Amino acid sequence: MRPFQISVPDVVLDDLTDRLAHSRLLGDSPRRPETGLSAAYLAELVDAWRRFDWRGRERWLNQDPQYLADVHGTRLHFVHRQAENAGAPAALLMHGWPHTFALQLDLARLLPEFHVVMPSFPGFAFSDPFDGTMTEKVMADMMHSLMTDHLGYERYLVYGEDISANVSDLIAAEHPQQVAGILVTHAHFGTDEERATLDDPQARAFFDRLSASGGPDGAYAHLQATRPDTLAAALNDSPAGLLAWIVEKLVEWSDTPNDDPAALERRIARDRILTEATIYWATQTIASSFRPYFDRGADVSIPPVEVPAVVAIQRHEHDYPEVLARSFYRDLRSFERLEQGGHFAAAEVPDVMAERLRQLARECGLGQA
Repeated sequence: MRPFQISVPDVVLDDLTDRLAHSRLLGDSPRRPETGLSAAYLAELVDAWRRFDWRGRERWLNQDPQYLADVHGTRLHFVHRQAENAGAPAALLMHGWPHTFALQLDLARLLPEFHVVMPSFPGFAFSDPFDGTMTEKVMADMMHSLMTDHLGYERYLVYGEDISANVSDLIAAEHPQQVAGILVTHAHFGTDEERATLDDPQARAFFDRLSASGGPDGAYAHLQATRPDTLAAALNDSPAGLLAWIVEKLVEWSDTPNDDPAALERRIARDRILTEATIYWATQTIASSFRPYFDRGADVSIPPVEVPAVVAIQRHEHDYPEVLARSFYRDLRSFERLEQGGHFAAAEVPDVMAERLRQLARECGLGQA
């Protein structure tokens, strides 16, 4: 394990600025669908990205201690913020797609009484890609090894969202001796086969709603799972295209109205949006970030989680039924539906999430949290 600091070469930033200056932006298409990113908002963000103070953001990012470690043969990047109290509770906070660790730093900085570990998944940001099939099981094993074998934590709390939600569930289910508790905003869905056997009317209604919108809303995932390199070739060559692909998801999945894309910035500030885009551009990791989609493999059943759980459903899945949470999280300490905060809860409402993590630590009897 060795210390790491972010330092993007000038030549990369100069090339980015030049490409942005020569962007060939389109207007909205005739009869444009209501979903997706508007041409006006994209043009505004492209112009802002040209003037973006990346060096200032680098200094902001480098305020947090960062490291590289060889975990199961892959070089992983992670933030490791240590509390003054050596006996403080430890927390593993994992990102999803299309965001990186950077979008969750505000949450980490609200938790000085915790040892906080925020990894970059393989192939994201400053972590190398995994040389093999990167299933959720592989990611879970790597994250657990980072916490225990490399950082020496005997017990820790875990949180994941989006693609790391199942990873979080897997870690908690498979390592109950080391995982003290789990915080959940993206609660467990189960496999297709498991969902087909549900007879609870609320559960059926929830999954029927998801299925009804799954075609258009899931088009990005289908493309990333079936034609990842073709898509990545375009996005890796065009910063405007990359920005559009990333920001569309931030707009559609955050707790803001889709018909007002700029409302996103009431939840996720523009500097944070452009930080995400710059990390993807500078590291050329958009292709490898698709790996969880086309490497996912079979729909694998996850055993029920027996460790203490605090479930706070984010508003993107506001109608998730409590009965499902109680059947999967067997030691459910609390269940609620967040009043604010969408798919990216850790970034959108970091103060709320920090309090929920403290609540979980108290439920588990850890430290002074």
